[in-house]
Amino acid sequence: MAAPNLPLFLPVAFLLLAAAPAPSAAEKFVVGGKKNWAANVNYTTWPDQYRFHVGDWLQFNYARDMYDVVQVADAAAYDKCDASKPLVKYDRGRGFVFQLNHTGRYYFICSRGYCWSGMKVTVLVEESPAQPPQAAAPSPNAAARHGVVAWAVAAAAASLCAAVLGLPFAVWL
Repeated sequence: MAAPNLPLFLPVAFLLLAAAPAPSAAEKFVVGGKKNWAANVNYTTWPDQYRFHVGDWLQFNYARDMYDVVQVADAAAYDKCDASKPLVKYDRGRGFVFQLNHTGRYYFICSRGYCWSGMKVTVLVEESPAQPPQAAAPSPNAAARHGVVAWAVAAAAASLCAAVLGLPFAVWL
């Protein structure tokens, strides 16, 4: 199989990458904020200051060998501090990071007796916010200027890449 034509491939690849929409940024939330996942923290009010979306992360930082993180299935298990049927249980290390991968309510407790003193948190996860609408289409002259600028940037980047890689570079009009 022949190698791709690199002088043509590089600018095309650059243009495709430049035109790709930026992914929405997921957020990471440290459960409990500066107080972390620990006893004597009010986790009933902590989530009220945030909006959680699909793709976001919860980071539980805790004292090793003292606490754990247990995801329970529903409000009944959460209210009763019942960790007998965990969806997820993590008790190693000093922390646990959990991705919120669907909409709905998530329930987390500490199963080592601290749940009864309030070491439990529930978060409601919403759909990811919609991307901002695209700007109005530019005028044909502005679009043409933008095309020339984009082509020049792509050609310069391809030339630089070719020079760094020691490859020949050519521009076809």
